[in-house]
Amino acid sequence: MANKQFNKKEFQAAVRENAKSLFRKTIEECDKQQIFQAVSYAVKDYVIDNWLKSQEAFEKQEPKIVYYLSMEFLMGRALGNNLINLTCYKEVREALEEMGFDLNVIEDQEPDPALGNGGLGRLAACFLDSLATLGYCAYGCGIRYRFGMFKQKIENGYQVEVPDNWLKNGYPFELRRPEYAKEVKFGGTIRVEHDYSTGRNNFIHENYQSVRAVPYDMPIVGYGNNVVDTLRIWDAEAINDFQLDSFDKGDYRKAVEQENLARNIVEVLYPNDNHYAGKELRLKQQYFFISASIQAAVEKYKKKYGDLHKLHEKVAFQLNDTHPTVTVPELMRILMDENGFEWDEAWEVTTKTCAYTNHTIMAEALEKWPIELFSRLLPRIYQIVEEINRRFLIEIERKYPGDQRKKDSMAIVHNGQVKMANLAIVGGHSVNGVAQLHTEILKKDVLKDFYQMMPEKFNNKTNGITQRRFLLHGNPLLADWITDHIGDEWITDLSKISKLKMFVDDKKAQFEFMNIKYQNKQRLAKYILEHNGIEVDPRSIFDVQVKRLHEYKRQLMNILHVMYTYNQLKRNPQMEYYPRTFIFGAKAAAGYRRAKLTIKLINAVADVINNDESIRGKIKVVFIENYRVSNGEMIFAAADVSEQISTASKEASGTGNMKFMLNGAPTLGTMDGANVEIVEEVGEENAFIFGLSSDEVINYEQNGGYYPMNIFNNDWEIREVLMQLINGTYSSDTEMFREIYDSLLNTNRSDRADTYFILADFRSYIEAQKRVEEAYRDEERWARMAMMNTACSGKFTSDRTIQQYVDDIWGLEKVVVK
Repeated sequence: MANKQFNKKEFQAAVRENAKSLFRKTIEECDKQQIFQAVSYAVKDYVIDNWLKSQEAFEKQEPKIVYYLSMEFLMGRALGNNLINLTCYKEVREALEEMGFDLNVIEDQEPDPALGNGGLGRLAACFLDSLATLGYCAYGCGIRYRFGMFKQKIENGYQVEVPDNWLKNGYPFELRRPEYAKEVKFGGTIRVEHDYSTGRNNFIHENYQSVRAVPYDMPIVGYGNNVVDTLRIWDAEAINDFQLDSFDKGDYRKAVEQENLARNIVEVLYPNDNHYAGKELRLKQQYFFISASIQAAVEKYKKKYGDLHKLHEKVAFQLNDTHPTVTVPELMRILMDENGFEWDEAWEVTTKTCAYTNHTIMAEALEKWPIELFSRLLPRIYQIVEEINRRFLIEIERKYPGDQRKKDSMAIVHNGQVKMANLAIVGGHSVNGVAQLHTEILKKDVLKDFYQMMPEKFNNKTNGITQRRFLLHGNPLLADWITDHIGDEWITDLSKISKLKMFVDDKKAQFEFMNIKYQNKQRLAKYILEHNGIEVDPRSIFDVQVKRLHEYKRQLMNILHVMYTYNQLKRNPQMEYYPRTFIFGAKAAAGYRRAKLTIKLINAVADVINNDESIRGKIKVVFIENYRVSNGEMIFAAADVSEQISTASKEASGTGNMKFMLNGAPTLGTMDGANVEIVEEVGEENAFIFGLSSDEVINYEQNGGYYPMNIFNNDWEIREVLMQLINGTYSSDTEMFREIYDSLLNTNRSDRADTYFILADFRSYIEAQKRVEEAYRDEERWARMAMMNTACSGKFTSDRTIQQYVDDIWGLEKVVVK
C-alpha cells in the first residue's frame, strides 16, 4: 500500500463494509470505537497482503532470523504508525475526511497495548520498527498480558493502580495462531533412565503441571519497503479445559487449578515480586514465553533445514536483559533431551546462538532466584544450570588456580541463588551495554571479572529511537517543515538531519521552528486543561521530566528545586523570573513505597503552588496521569527543556533524552548514560550539564566521605526546603513526607543517607536551571540551541543501533520484498 497502490474509493468501501460485517451498522450509525475498528480492519487488509509477501520472500531467500526475546514491548498505538510506514497516512486522512471523520479522533480510540512498562519495552518496540524498515527478518517474542502493568489514576494526589483492560473491545491488529501452540511444563520430578544400547541417560519429566501457550501475532510494518515482521506474544490456556467426567472423578479442583495457572501467567506484567508468590509467578512468566518461543523457533528451523548443529547459522536469540536468560538452559534441554545431542555439541550451538544485552548497572536489578524455588518450578532446567555452573567453575579454576574470590563472584549457582546475569554471560557469545559510559562501567566495575576472563564477548551498542514514531508521527508540523527544507531522506537515514545545521542561524528558519514548538505547546496545554483542569501558558518554559519513577532518576530533586524556586518568589515577589511550567509524568511500581510517596509530594506541591495567586502564575506544576507512548509523543513535541537528571553512573542509557533532542529540546542533565554522547554530538554549549561525574559518585560509594548532613547544616536555603517536608507547608499531616526527609539525612532507612546524591548535586542543579532561564530569554540563542539539538540527533536512531547489532552480533542478511 505504498502511495501508488492506494485506492481511495476501495478503502472507503472497505471501511463501510467492515462496519456492516463487524457491527451490523452503517458507518454513520457507528460510535467512535466502532469506526476505529472498521478503519483498522481496512488497514490490516493491506498490511496482511505485505505480510504474506514477506513470508514468501523469507521462505525463498532463507535469511538468518533474529528472535528478540523480551518481557516487554511498549508498542504504542498501531493504526497511525502502520499508516505512516505504509506511506499513505495523508491519503487515508483525506479519504476519511471525505467520509466526515477526523483521523486524529479515530487514532485516539485505540488503547496503547499494555505490553510494557518503561525504557526496556519501548526500546524493544523501536528495534522492531528498525528491523522491519532495514529489511531484516525478525520476530519479537513476549507475553500477551491481559492487563499490562496498570492504568495510573491520580486520586487525592496519590497513584492508584487500576487494571488496564486494553483488550476489552478486541484488538484489530492481532492474529490468533492456535496451530503454533506449544506445551510448557512446570514442577514435577525428573526420572533418569539409562539406555544401554546407546549408553545415554534419558531424562523423563513426570508429575508436572502444564499450560498451552497460544501465540498471537502482530504485524511490524517496515517503512515504504513492503517488509512486515512479526511480534509474537504468547497467551496461556489450560490444557484440560473443564471436562464433564472430571466432576465424577472429583477432579473439579484440579481442573480449576489448571485454569487458574494459565490465567495467572498472563494476567499482569511484573507482578509485585517482593513476596514469594510474586517471585514464583514472575519466574513462571519468564519460562513460559521463553520455552514456547524457543520450541517454535527450533521447530521452524528443523522443518526447513533439518540439521540442528547449524542452528546458529540461521537463528539468533537476543536476550533483552536478564529476564529471558532461561533461553540458555531451555535450548540445551531441547537439543539434548529431544534431539539426542551430547552436552558439548549442544553447548557449542547454544553459545553461538544466544547473546545478552545488559540494561542495568544497579546490582539489585540483576536477577537472582532462590535455588529452592527455581529447582522446584523448573526441575530439569535446574539440573542443566547446575551442570553449566560445574563446568564453568572448572574453567575458572583452570584459568585462575585457587582464586576463590573469582569463583564466588562469577559462579552461576552460589549462596543459595541462581544468578541470571552470570548465566547469560557464560551461555552466549556477546554481552553488550547500551551506552558507551554504561559499557565501560560494566567492564571496569559490575562485570569486571567476566570482562577480564572473556573480553572478546563485550561490546557497546548505544540505544536509539525510531524517528518515524517520535518525529514523523508524533510531531507532524516539525516533520513537514524538515522535509520542506532538506527533503525526506531523514525518515530512513537520520544522519541526513544534520543538513538542518545550515539553517540554525537563519532568522526566518528560527522563527518558523519556534512557532512550530509554540503550536505543539498549545496542543499539550489543551490536553493538560482537559485532563488536569489546570491552565498553563504556552509562552512559559515547558520544563519536562517524564520517565518511570525511581529514586535514581531523581524526580525528587526536581520537585525540591520547584519548592526552592517557590520560596525565592515568595521572599522576593519582584524578582526577575521567566514563567515556567514544570511537567512530570511517571508511573511508580505498585510495591515501591517511596516512589509512590514522591508522586504524592509532587501533587501536594502542585496544589499549593497552582492555587497561590500571589505568584501570578509564574510557576505551574503539572503531573500528567498515566504517562504512556501516546501522550508521550505529544509531550516530547512540546517540551522546551529535557530533564535527564539521574545520579551519574546509574542510568544505563535512557532514550527519553533522545526523543526530546530529536524534537528540539536541549538537555538539562548529568553526565550519565547516553547524555554523555548527546553532549558529544550537540556540543556542551547546546546543553546544560551539572552535578557529580560518574567517577566521583563511584568513588564516594566505594570509599565514603559524603555527608549530606553537612550540606543541611551549612546551606540554609536547602535546609529550609527540607524542613518544609515535615513542617506542614505541603501537608497538614507533618509526618506524611517524613520518610523522604529521613532518606536524605538519616541512615536508618537506607545503606547511606541520600543514596542518590540529591543534596550533593542540588546547588549545581540550581545554577544549571539559572543558565536555562538566561538562555531562554535570548530568543535567537535559544532557537539556535533547539535547532542544533534536532540537527545533531542523527546518531540516536534505532536504525543505527540495529545495523550495529547486525554487523557485530547477529550477521543477518537483508530481504527484498517486491
